[in-house]
Amino acid sequence: MNAQAAPQADPAALHAAAFEFVQSLAAELSTGKIDLPSFPDVAIRVRRALADERTTVDQVVRIVGSEPALAARLLKMANSAALNRSGKAATELRTAIARMGYNMVRSAAISFAMAQIRAGAKLKGLEKPLEELWQRTTYMAAFCYVLAKNHTCRNPDEAFLAGLLHGVGRLYILARADRHSVLFADPGALEQVMRDWHASIGKAILENWEMNDELVTAVAEQDDVAREHDGPADLADLLVCANMMSAYFDQPADLELNMQGVTAFRMLGLDGTNCTRVMSECREEIEALRQALDV
Repeated sequence: MNAQAAPQADPAALHAAAFEFVQSLAAELSTGKIDLPSFPDVAIRVRRALADERTTVDQVVRIVGSEPALAARLLKMANSAALNRSGKAATELRTAIARMGYNMVRSAAISFAMAQIRAGAKLKGLEKPLEELWQRTTYMAAFCYVLAKNHTCRNPDEAFLAGLLHGVGRLYILARADRHSVLFADPGALEQVMRDWHASIGKAILENWEMNDELVTAVAEQDDVAREHDGPADLADLLVCANMMSAYFDQPADLELNMQGVTAFRMLGLDGTNCTRVMSECREEIEALRQALDV
């Protein structure tokens, strides 16, 4: 006896649910209030402090030290294989912050916040897509760092932060998916909404967080493989390349096929041959950077 197939969702109902969902997200974002469940206040305070040029190291130490779990994460990150080239352990926050620099401290605070969100009770049932998003995020951050260091004049720590934040729009969508049961029940429809809207939502979030204009633009344009611009490679180029390289990390032949005509690779001086070499030679560094995020 044949098992009955699961009933298919009505395409019209899915379209209506997706439209309603996007409208509700747009309405939320238009208020200027970005609310991510379980996003810790300390991460917001770190972000605001580091955005102010007058902030001193002592102030950063006090803010980070007010949250023991964040302080522990920052120390572990500073002592990770990726960031502790000297092999000398940092035992207090001031040394860790000096070693990492403000961009990496900001990244540590954001990765801590993302860990809190993933563990939050409000997102129960979304463990699988959240974990997949986090794994992709760690690859993106690591690839951006390595590509910036080896193929551009960009600050690798700034590129690392861009990779870490590239998926914040997807995170925001997932955090609200449970309010729309029809959409939540259909992974394909939810993925379509994320694919179509995550970049513009990420842009709105980073503008609200008062991130610098280039970072905001990079997140907004990360899916535009045909973008052209004057001057040297920028953060958006790094995101485009990192996105494709992380997607085909173990499939160099597929990467070479899909990168054809993508301007960002030309801007970084990359072709199929040296992309394969980069992925091979930098595999250990990329894994070390990913592990630094997972401490």
